Amino acid sequence: MTPTPRIVVFSSLFPHERQPHAGLFIRERMFRVAQQIPLVVVSPRPWFPLQGLLRKLRPGYRPNAPRHEVQQGIEIFFPRFLALPGLGRRWDGFMMALCSLPLLLRLKKEKSINLIDAHFAYPDGYAAALLGRWLKLPVTITLRGSEPRQARVKSLRQRILKAGSWATRIFAVSNSLREAAISWGIPAGKVIVVGNGVDLKKFVPIPQTAARQRLGLTSDARVLISVGGLVERKGFHRILQRMPALLEQFPALHYLIVGGASPEGDFSSVLKAIVEEKNLAAHVTFCGAVAPEQLHVYLSAADVFALATSNEGWANVLLEALACGVPVVTTDVGGNREVIDSTALGLVVPFGDAEALQSALVEALQKPWDRTRMMAHAAQNQWDARIALLFKQFSHIVANHRTSA
Repeated sequence: MTPTPRIVVFSSLFPHERQPHAGLFIRERMFRVAQQIPLVVVSPRPWFPLQGLLRKLRPGYRPNAPRHEVQQGIEIFFPRFLALPGLGRRWDGFMMALCSLPLLLRLKKEKSINLIDAHFAYPDGYAAALLGRWLKLPVTITLRGSEPRQARVKSLRQRILKAGSWATRIFAVSNSLREAAISWGIPAGKVIVVGNGVDLKKFVPIPQTAARQRLGLTSDARVLISVGGLVERKGFHRILQRMPALLEQFPALHYLIVGGASPEGDFSSVLKAIVEEKNLAAHVTFCGAVAPEQLHVYLSAADVFALATSNEGWANVLLEALACGVPVVTTDVGGNREVIDSTALGLVVPFGDAEALQSALVEALQKPWDRTRMMAHAAQNQWDARIALLFKQFSHIVANHRTSA
């Protein structure tokens, strides 16, 4: 009889009551897997003894997480691991594994877990790979986009390669990430692409006029929108820098910035300073973080979605914009060109080319788009096929591990 996979999802980035928007893309994927496979989540949190004092100086620093939550009927554990500021991340993977070991031992005994599924190669994947060796469990690691940046640091690249060599299977959310992993030395046969999908029940377009009425926007405005954590990498500032020139051609242009601070940082003060410096207050709205269930309203109000990002794995939000019939302008990084694989869906420009970005925004704001074509493309990228592939992989790994054990 083929054993049932019983999975620990292992990721330090996962939403909880005090950080409800962190790691939603991981939860979106793995809670769908949970409809077919029993799983629990272990989300280690960095900690050191004087952390509370530092938080008084920096209120957003490492928000406390509960020790345990239940979300949609699934147990989430938040063990602490020792992470001292100033030492870099070289010890995070080992400490994450060591401090999570007692919990994983208990879960193996009480819940018969037989696979560890980690997200991000370092420190999470490295820690999971260590735990897999200690507990004699197979490990899978999903590459999500931070890895190419980390791989430029020799010590981190070495840890990524170790994690890759110890893991049973590597999932990459885009082909560009798969190719990067192979270039670092991870065997090609170990890495497969399992992209993210889009939930068409959440991302349902509504009439643009109705969406704008709900958001207090005029019907004759031209509306740009960007969605993501307010961090430097996402490139909101690159759009803001082009706004004065765009306003010369589109005087009624309005830019919606949707997002808030994230575990990666908070760039909002810089963005607001640019708005003030360039006198853009009448043309820019900071919408704050928006629940996924409400995001379709903001997207439906827009004429063009813009993401001038410097680094991505697979940006779910591009498919979410297309699902709402909104064309995309984005940069040629990570898997962006894999999502926007046709000029019928949007325009992809070289990262760092400000003039190309501006030209693409002008073209996108002027061009008549076939929005039904965009929605059809999104429909071809729903979650079903992705989850079926993950289920097949997890089942195969657990069966083979039991056979070889």
